[in-house]
Amino acid sequence: MWEDFVNALNNFVRNKTRTFLSLLGVIIGVASVIVITSIGSSSTKQVADTFGSAGLDMVSISSGGMWRGRSAVSIKFNETFRDNLFENVEDIKQIWYKNSLSATVTYGQTSNSVNCSAVETGYLEALGMQLEDGGRYFNVSDNEEGTQKIILNHDTAESFFPAGDAVGKKILVVVSRVSFSFEVIGVLKEQTTGMENSSAYVPIGFYSKKISPNADAATVMVQATSEDKTSGLIDKIKDYCTSLSGTDTSVNVTTMQTMIDQISSITTTLSTMLSAIAAISLLVGGIGIMNIMIVTVTERKQEIGIRKALGASPNAIRQQFLVESASITLIGGFFGVVVGILISLAVEYVQKQAYVINTNACIIAFVFSVFVGIFFGLNPASRAAKLDPVIALSGE
Repeated sequence: MWEDFVNALNNFVRNKTRTFLSLLGVIIGVASVIVITSIGSSSTKQVADTFGSAGLDMVSISSGGMWRGRSAVSIKFNETFRDNLFENVEDIKQIWYKNSLSATVTYGQTSNSVNCSAVETGYLEALGMQLEDGGRYFNVSDNEEGTQKIILNHDTAESFFPAGDAVGKKILVVVSRVSFSFEVIGVLKEQTTGMENSSAYVPIGFYSKKISPNADAATVMVQATSEDKTSGLIDKIKDYCTSLSGTDTSVNVTTMQTMIDQISSITTTLSTMLSAIAAISLLVGGIGIMNIMIVTVTERKQEIGIRKALGASPNAIRQQFLVESASITLIGGFFGVVVGILISLAVEYVQKQAYVINTNACIIAFVFSVFVGIFFGLNPASRAAKLDPVIALSGE
């Protein structure tokens, strides 16, 4: 077989143009699969990085938006709900209430509209959201007294305080046409967490005392006792809320891991579909190889006749041409993987996102390309093996 491989390489060298055209289809097919799957894997990683690892033990509960029916009872996120949830549902470590509000923030000549969250003491710490040096989180007094303190995220602070001296500054916050003077007590570090994307945070005591007195919470954030308990906690919360309201649409219960899994599943499905389409070009390349091999068999009839006259068996002839056909796709598959990785690197560099090589896709695409060579080379090889040596030597 090694001798057949060496002979195949010599034939490729003698017919450079034909060999290049045969290789081209395989290279394009393999490279296409590598590029698509690598971009898909990179996108999946980017989604995970965007959401971050903090908050994977958090479950978000919000009011359901679907019709509940006449007998259904609406659920209010008040202190009674918090106490009952603690008592009736296992694996809960802590529960936080949260409200959202739109505000216009002004400092000096800069004014921007921001989305703001009113949160309880300890919530930001539980999410693992870190502060830049010199800042502090909300304390119990801030929550109880409803103090006008505010924590800005990194981008918001940078837009108002490009010099990085936000902590201690007074800013004007307008909510529902009412102006409040807030002191910036902290700036969040630049970080990623899918559970929080607010531009600013204020104590929930401020919201309940000065914005909407005695209002129920809009969102309930439940922290599981551990990350591996989060999935089971979702079902327990849903069952409990269903028993309270009489309908399974009273609340929406989600987790960051659920969102990551859903987006990753969509990305993987699209990558698989596109890879399957790209693999069709490999089949087209295989058909091209079969045509080339048929021409090769026709051109080398006398060589086949001589080998048979010297005692070569049909299996030896078949093996010779199968090795030659597989060698084309073997070489094409190798260069296809290299080209695919290089193109993927270029795309990721332009898009400025982390590159993730899909090793399984590289192996599968390479093996599939060799299989294509063997499959489509089988017919020409069988033709060569069946040639009558007398007819072959006569060149007819």
